[in-house]
Amino acid sequence: MEKHRCGWCLGDSLYEAYHDEEWGVPVKDDHTLFEFLVLETFQAGLSWITVLRKRENFRKAFDNFDFKTIAKYQQAKIDALLLDAGIIRNKLKVHATISNAIAFMQVQEEFGSFSTYIWNYVNHKPIKNKWENYKDCPATTPLSDQISKDLKKRGFKFVGSTVIYAFMQATGMLNDHEISCIRYHEV
Repeated sequence: MEKHRCGWCLGDSLYEAYHDEEWGVPVKDDHTLFEFLVLETFQAGLSWITVLRKRENFRKAFDNFDFKTIAKYQQAKIDALLLDAGIIRNKLKVHATISNAIAFMQVQEEFGSFSTYIWNYVNHKPIKNKWENYKDCPATTPLSDQISKDLKKRGFKFVGSTVIYAFMQATGMLNDHEISCIRYHEV
């Protein structure tokens, strides 16, 4: 019997594996939340598969997404990142990643963890949507608008509402799997 997956991932084994194993699974670990924040930041204006294909390169280039290390990046490291063909070489996004690492740690200090801060927006329980077709899913919601606005106030960059909605989907704050998808009831 054929497994039904969300239509957005079909036809690419990397995309399908990401869909089946990660997308929409609730993430409460700060390190992984930061990784997704970095990846979603770089995805802005591009397709997710582009970022996904470069994920391991990003992991190596950005010190395994260690926000404490990234917050201390100096110009030599920034210059090296901008020459790294394995990642998306966008100067503004590289600088935003450094700013976001600093802001991320400030949120941790204030709330005890970034996870506590971000999951508080959904009362620490995923929102379970009921989409029949992934194309019906919005790019933003009033909640993603609210989170985006607050993150920007806290010094985060490249965290527009669309980026934040995608972050919420990826980290399982929302269950946006199609209701007929094999993963809908699993996550």
